[in-house]
Amino acid sequence: MALLIDTNAPDWMRDEELAQLFAPLLPGVAIHCAGEDFDPARVAMLAVAFLAPGRAAALPNLQLVQKLGAGVESIVRDPDLPAHVRVARLKPDAPAREIAEYCVAYVLAAQRNLRLHEENARKRIWKPVAPLEGSGTTIGVLGLGHIGGRTARTFAGLGFQVLGWSRTAKSIEGVECRHGDDELPGVLAACDYVACVLPSTALTRDLFDRDLFAAMKPGAVIINVGRGDLIVDEALLDALDAGQLGGAVLDVFRSEPLPQEHRFWTHPNVTITPHVSGWHLTGGLEDVAENYKRLIAGEDLLHEVDRAAGY
Repeated sequence: MALLIDTNAPDWMRDEELAQLFAPLLPGVAIHCAGEDFDPARVAMLAVAFLAPGRAAALPNLQLVQKLGAGVESIVRDPDLPAHVRVARLKPDAPAREIAEYCVAYVLAAQRNLRLHEENARKRIWKPVAPLEGSGTTIGVLGLGHIGGRTARTFAGLGFQVLGWSRTAKSIEGVECRHGDDELPGVLAACDYVACVLPSTALTRDLFDRDLFAAMKPGAVIINVGRGDLIVDEALLDALDAGQLGGAVLDVFRSEPLPQEHRFWTHPNVTITPHVSGWHLTGGLEDVAENYKRLIAGEDLLHEVDRAAGY
């Protein structure tokens, strides 16, 4: 049986690069890339960043789709994915650390007035402005799984007040954890910054609508590193235009690349990055190789996804 690599992510790593990294981890295993000739009937495992339409249906003996990352919504919603095909994701430390660093970077830039100082320097203006103290700033982290938990702990370690929220009860040292729908508005009302690290599921899609934005602390900043469909775009723009929110930092979007005509590009209080908050798979490639071995041996998989739940 064979492993097929079809990342379907031209701005990320090439299939051939990944094949070279997997080769020493899976000696003797046939590893194919999407652009080469191979026998579809031999493919038991497909490794993807994004599942291309029709790809799974073209592999008659496919048993596992391995996501090279965390979010699996585009896989579990694929209408061509046979019911018997299993799905697994990755939980490496590297992208979790990078996403936490991304959130911290934008909060610290605001706390330390870095953009103001850069602008003043270009104008040769000497104007000291006091930074804000972390101990007096409350960070909300929505989603306390592998990545969200790392993000919450990182902020807490820097001396920020941290409120964590999740669907089910969690416990993280140094973080006040709350859970359940009834607790969410109260968390939002108390936070100066809200980092969204939630997956895309039936319960989270369009979560941030006008009502939820209205529940946020006036002037707060939202940072979305989860999934683009957590936010109703027009509701966010309305909240920014009304002054309810102080800003938005967005790394994920409903449609990627973000369409040229989208108003996020030109809004003065929106910061856009092209889905780069988590990048490297250091520590995750070994799990992909291990899942291939476990699949062939009929053993339990690492980080298998509940397809019905979506994560």
